[in-house]
Order: sequence, then structure tokens, then C-alpha cells
Amino acid sequence: MAAAATCGTSAGNKGCTAAAAAAAGGKNNVTSFQRKGPRASVPDSGCARLVSIAGTRPSVRNGQLLVSTGLPALDQLLGGGLAVGTVLLIEEDKYNIYSSLLFKYFLAEGVINGHTLLVASAKEDPADILQELPAPLLDDNCKKDFDEDVGNHKTPESNIKMKIAWRYQLLPKMEPGPVSSRFGHYYDLSKRMPQELIETSKWHGFFFPEKLSPTLNIEPCSLTHGYIKLLQFIQNVIYEEGFDGSNPQVKKQKNILRIGIQNLGSPLWGDDICCTENCDNSHSLTKFLYVLRGLLRTSLSACIITMPTHLIQNKAIIARVTNLSDTVVGLESFIGSERETNPLYKDYHGLIHIRQIPRLNNLIYDVSDVKDLAFKLKRKLFTIERLHLPPDLSDTVSRSSKQIPAASSRLLGQECGVMAGGRKHLDF
Repeated sequence: MAAAATCGTSAGNKGCTAAAAAAAGGKNNVTSFQRKGPRASVPDSGCARLVSIAGTRPSVRNGQLLVSTGLPALDQLLGGGLAVGTVLLIEEDKYNIYSSLLFKYFLAEGVINGHTLLVASAKEDPADILQELPAPLLDDNCKKDFDEDVGNHKTPESNIKMKIAWRYQLLPKMEPGPVSSRFGHYYDLSKRMPQELIETSKWHGFFFPEKLSPTLNIEPCSLTHGYIKLLQFIQNVIYEEGFDGSNPQVKKQKNILRIGIQNLGSPLWGDDICCTENCDNSHSLTKFLYVLRGLLRTSLSACIITMPTHLIQNKAIIARVTNLSDTVVGLESFIGSERETNPLYKDYHGLIHIRQIPRLNNLIYDVSDVKDLAFKLKRKLFTIERLHLPPDLSDTVSRSSKQIPAASSRLLGQECGVMAGGRKHLDF
């Protein structure tokens, strides 16, 4: 106390306080570099922290809360997973075979993590969709079943180096098999999910034919009757169960609402955008997506939508739908096309296009750096791989495919005045 009194006001004695503090610090052996820990005395500091929910993790890029799509390879392509509060649009393949698998993967991942499901469809009963969910490959049997399914398709390392082009070797490798992780699971397509898991899960079903009333009152609104009913149903589930944080009873028990909408935009929903180019309800689908995104942004929910975009006549509507979606993934099946019999694509069943990746809180969206992607449906697994085409000297290339560059070189030779026969290729 005396030392503090003598070093009071004079400007020359400013060093006394520092010396006293240094002396006191020397006694306690405490340096000026101290590790800061959590403040125990301040329980509520007002700092925003991500909630801890099963089946979620924060993004390494922006800290956004992510959920798994049910397909770890797709999570990797989307930057770690599907962001909470966003819409994933799946452009259906021509026969709606593979897009329904991604739809079921998303719902099965919600059942495993204990998330609440909301399944909406105008074609199938939601209860029947849940009965067709694939069985999960848990940690014990995951690697065993995966090796059993992939063992016959594995290529030796020496053959891989000989077959793939040099530009593929510089790209990062896709995750080939299951890894023990709490985020994202693998599923066996040859088995169905146990009935006990489905019965213990919490889900809400919206089957549009059951929502139609015999006396339909047509109101002056730009939305179709099916879209209005579906928006009201989603809004009631979000508000009543507190996914927007408004219900104090469930505020402490945070959970994720997984919304799955099947065949949106098809005539089964009462929309005519797939029938004519100049339809009467051209803005009905876009307004539905606009309102849906508003509901998702303010709630702990994520949505997957499958849409038959190949049937939509007006390309301007497709562009608007893409802009109103956060993530867009397109599936192109080889069934019924020339690529089905092409030996170049014999190891794959179709192509997958990552058309749009969300860049949240920005005015523009991200574009995936990986372009050459193909998918393969095996006995148990749906896998996404990089498209590796064999070189021209490979035995897998037919003679007819080798004649295509020869014909093109012959045409170029006529224009450029170069004698280009069918046996030689042009060198640039």
C-alpha cells in the first residue's frame, strides 16, 4: 500500500507501477504470455456459437452448419455437405431411376441421425417411400460389405497409371470407400432399412392426392392448389415443432428438419410447365421456390427436390429455377442413348453434373472445379467417380470410334489445304 501511495501522481514515477507489477508477477512465476481459456464468470457472453446437433458439422470454409446428403462422395463435391437452410435441386434422369436413389439416401441419413423428416410426393405415398429406404452399413460390417462389392471392380495401380490421362493424375482423389466417421454413412441398396428404425423415427407425410378436396375453391392466386397446400403444410411443421426457434419448449432440444419433395413441377402437382412452352402457370413454380427458401433460411431445415427438368419446354423457366435453388446437381443416364453401347463408357451408367454450388451471404454462386464425373450403380452401392476415358491406343476402343478423328481430319484437310489422310491425326 505504501509503495502504491508513493508512486501516485508524478509523471516520473510511472515506471513504479510497472516495476511493482513485474515484481508481483515474478513471485507468481507468471509470464505476460498467457493462454486464454473460457470465461467461467460470464455464462452468457452473447457470442454466437453453432449448436451441437447429431449428424451435423460446421463448414471449414465459412462455419455454416452442414448435414450429409447420405452420399459421402456427393458431400465431398459440395464442399463438405449440404448447408442448413438451403435447397438441393436434383435434375432427374430421363427414366427417374437414379434420382430417386439420391432422394432415398437423403431421407435414410435423416433416420440414422434422428432428424425429423417431411416427405412430400404426388406420385407415391410417403409411407411407401420410407419402406424402401436402404439399410445402413454400420461400422462393423461397413468395410466388409464395401470390399465385397468393389473387389471385382478394383483396378491394379499399375493399370491405372497406364490407362488414365496425365491431367487426371494432378487432381485430388475421390474418397473410394467407407471411412469410420460420424458424419455421413454408407447404405446397402440390396437391403431395406430395419422396421424398428423407421418406427422410432419422427416423420410427416404429404401425399397430394389425399389433400385434394372434392369442392375446390379457385382463388385469385398465381400459385397452384398443390403448391399452396404444400407450403402451408411445411410452414405449420416448422412453426409448431419449433424449428424456427419460436417454441420455447423445444428450443433447448435442437434438431434438423429434412424436407424431401419428389417430382416437383410435374403434371401430378397440377403444374403445366412440362406440357406446353407458353403455360398459364409459368410463375407458379418459381414463386413456390421463392417462398420455400424464405422458410428454410429462418429455420433449422434442409430440403432436397427432384424435378423433371428434361420435360420442361421453356428454357427460361429452367434458368429461373436454377437461380432460385442453392445447389443444383444434374443426372444424365446412358439408358436409351448412344453412350449405352459405346465401349468408352462401358464401366459407367451415367454422368453427374455439379451445375451450382451455393456461396452463402453473397450475390453470386460457386462453380465446381471438377467437371468430368460419372456414376456407377453396383449391387450394393451407388458410387461417384471421375470419368477416366481410355487412350486411343487402348484395346477397349473400337475401330468405329477410331474412324471419327480420321473423318474430322479429312474435313480439316480440305479447308486448310493440308493432305490429311484417314490414317494420320493432325498435330497442333
